[in-house]
Parts: sequence; structure tokens; C-alpha cells
Amino acid sequence: MGQKGEETRGRLLDATRDLIETGGYFGTGLNQVIAASGTPRGSLYFHFPGGKDQLVGESVRRAGDEIGRSLRALAESSSGTRGMVAGMLAFLGDRLERSGWRRGCPVATVALETAATSDPLQRICAEVYGSWEAELRRRLAAEGHPEPADTAATVLALIEGALLLARAHRSREPLERVARRVEALL
Repeated sequence: MGQKGEETRGRLLDATRDLIETGGYFGTGLNQVIAASGTPRGSLYFHFPGGKDQLVGESVRRAGDEIGRSLRALAESSSGTRGMVAGMLAFLGDRLERSGWRRGCPVATVALETAATSDPLQRICAEVYGSWEAELRRRLAAEGHPEPADTAATVLALIEGALLLARAHRSREPLERVARRVEALL
């Protein structure tokens, strides 16, 4: 695929991510994606012959990779897992607040809406969450934490819950509370 094709594909994925993150899977139609991306209808079906589920799945995977890169960058620049998690909570809180409380976790909405009805999307959401959890687990194990797997799952669940509550309350307070508890936990 040429550069123009890659750019078109990227615009479709970015538009999908923004729309599903703010409006949900069921609240996002392909016509909205086409309009938001500024691409012709034929491009959508050329790049995503599997339709909406393929488009959403690849968008979720791409968003998950971006968050994963941010997590790894924070891991490299932080003195420990506490600092990494505090940095991630601040990053996600900034992102959420800048969006007017519309953009929390780029995976959560799709997972909540489709995990019981779409095996391919459920697998992609699980893979993304699994990759984030693995990064936390690796970091905890490297620090000699006695239960890295359980603690990584707990921390990820706390972050996800805090994002949901922060979005619902339109407040950073849940993120700040979780940051304090994570510091005590770790």
C-alpha cells in the first residue's frame, strides 16, 4: 500500500477511535466515520472489507498500542512502578479533562458494549488489556514485588474504575484517590 493509502487508512482509524471513544460502538455509524475522516465511502470498504467490526477492532488495537507506548515511556522515565502509575493516571486525567470528560479509556466503551456479543472484538479488547497488565506485571516483578500478577490486575482495575468514575463525576478526584491508594498498595 502506498503512502496515500496508509494516510487514508490512518484517517479512518483515527476518526473511528474518536467517535467510538466519545459515542460508543453502537452510537457510531459508518457514515459518521466517513464524514469525520474526510475519506470516500469506497476507501472504507477497500481498507476494511470486514466492515465495522474490523474497523473498530483495528482502531481499538491501535489506540491500545498508543497507550502501551505511553506506559512503556513512563516506565523508562519513572523511578519505579509507583511513579509510572502516578504518571499514567495524570496523563489519562489530562486527556480526559481536555476532552470535556468525553475521552476516558479508548478500550473500555467497546469492551463494555460488545464483549458479550462479538468474539473478535472481545478478543482484541482482552489482548489490549492483557498487554497493559503484562507491562505492569513485568515492572512489579523486576522490583521484586511478591505478587506481581495479582497486583498488576488490581492496579489496572483501579485505573479503569477511576477513569469511569472521573468521567461520570466530571472530576479528577477519583483519579487522585486511586493514585493515593496505588502508592500505598505498592
